[in-house]
Amino acid sequence: MNSVVILRLSAIGDVTHVVPVVLSLQRQRPDVRITWIIGRLEAKLVGDLPGVEFLVFDKKAGLAGYRELRRQLRGRRFDALLHMQVALRANLAAALVPASVRVGYDRARSKDLHGLVVNRRIRAVPAQHVRDCLASFLEPLGLEAAEPRWEIPLGDGDRAFADSHLEPGRFNIVLSPYASHPLRNWLPERYAALADHAITAHGARVILVGSPSGLEKAFAAEIESQMRQRAVNLVGQDTLKQLAALLAGADLLVAPDTGPAHIANAMGTDVLGLYAASNPDRSGPYGSRQWCVNRYPEALAKFAGRSVAEARWGAKAEFPGAMALISVQDATTMLDRWVAAQSSIGSTSPQDPAPEPRV
Repeated sequence: MNSVVILRLSAIGDVTHVVPVVLSLQRQRPDVRITWIIGRLEAKLVGDLPGVEFLVFDKKAGLAGYRELRRQLRGRRFDALLHMQVALRANLAAALVPASVRVGYDRARSKDLHGLVVNRRIRAVPAQHVRDCLASFLEPLGLEAAEPRWEIPLGDGDRAFADSHLEPGRFNIVLSPYASHPLRNWLPERYAALADHAITAHGARVILVGSPSGLEKAFAAEIESQMRQRAVNLVGQDTLKQLAALLAGADLLVAPDTGPAHIANAMGTDVLGLYAASNPDRSGPYGSRQWCVNRYPEALAKFAGRSVAEARWGAKAEFPGAMALISVQDATTMLDRWVAAQSSIGSTSPQDPAPEPRV
């Protein structure tokens, strides 16, 4: 085996889980050439991983995107394809990849003609976290599953951006409140209450982050308007690399089921996850599931009439009102537990427990 091509186009969170696969493949087979077919946005975060050739697939270009991918692959052949995405768009792209061994998902997790473009499958494992599922794609190649180890390159400018917004001697808590799926979003007034509690009870510096979209800016503005304390609003002002650097330097991220939760995990930062619309045991921040507020079982029971055991693994509870099952007290109690844990291991404690209120 001399060459392996990975196909995982999106989304940001899932792409971070492919990084351990790359690192493990490089460790186990340092002689193998690695190519990764990836989405344009996702390449901005991980597209400079050392020792990897990236082929950027423009998901918004329609047929032109497939023609460009075919052009880039013309005259090439790979020993193995790791086809890590089951969406129809990705399956059509995989059909263009010339590879002898084509590893895909087990039958239970296949859909949209996925089985037609693979000839080997990963093991079917019930109740598996997404990261562990992607890690297992190395096993059909006779290799060990990828260990949970991340490295995302950052530049000096990225670190300088982070340093300019972080304050030593206090808990730096980042809020990434908006998910691309609106039914995964918590309520703005509850974010505001949690942020106020972080500041008044723990002297935290609270930083709001998000994309430059109008929806995210409006959501962050609504949170700010209902806060009694001051937060730093960086929504729309950072790149993905700068966000990664900011999360690497922060003490905690608060987020629903969204990409930044997995970026924070990759950077080694704890995540207070807010989960009701999806299952944190499947898609929560891998190293911080103990810090997730989990109202997913209640949401499934209330809106779908099923228990977690009865539902299909990975079933969403994306119903209006599901995220409202998470109370402010749920979140503040979890934050207090996290702070207590940091104190027990000697982390930096805040120096300013009584900041001035907003006027």
